[in-house]
Amino acid sequence: MKTRLIYVITCLLLVLSTAGCGVFFSRGPGAEADPYQSGLASWYGKKFHGRKTASGSPYDMGAMTAAHKTLPFGTKVKVVEVKTGNSVVVTINDRGPFVENRVIDLSKEAAKQLGIIEQGHAKVELYRLE
Repeated sequence: MKTRLIYVITCLLLVLSTAGCGVFFSRGPGAEADPYQSGLASWYGKKFHGRKTASGSPYDMGAMTAAHKTLPFGTKVKVVEVKTGNSVVVTINDRGPFVENRVIDLSKEAAKQLGIIEQGHAKVELYRLE
């Protein structure tokens, strides 16, 4: 009886893993399994507040937005700080960063919630959300 129960549980876990569904194997709705991109994130604030972004909307340092070199405007991205595991979701509305080796420029509010205001930049992973 005990062997049969182990067999049934093993089969069930196998079915769930190969079907790509189930609570045990999901990273959350819309998230990719692997990072879209990894690298350094930085942030921009007061100097740019109110100026027009590349998408045409004014930059709001209190909004949850970001600049990326290639992602389409309106794309939602989960940004995970590698050291701490802290994460935020931002909407791409601008182009940048224009500093070598950086992959995303966060609004001041997004950087604050991620916990990187003081250091100015941090190693992150980007997950494109659908």
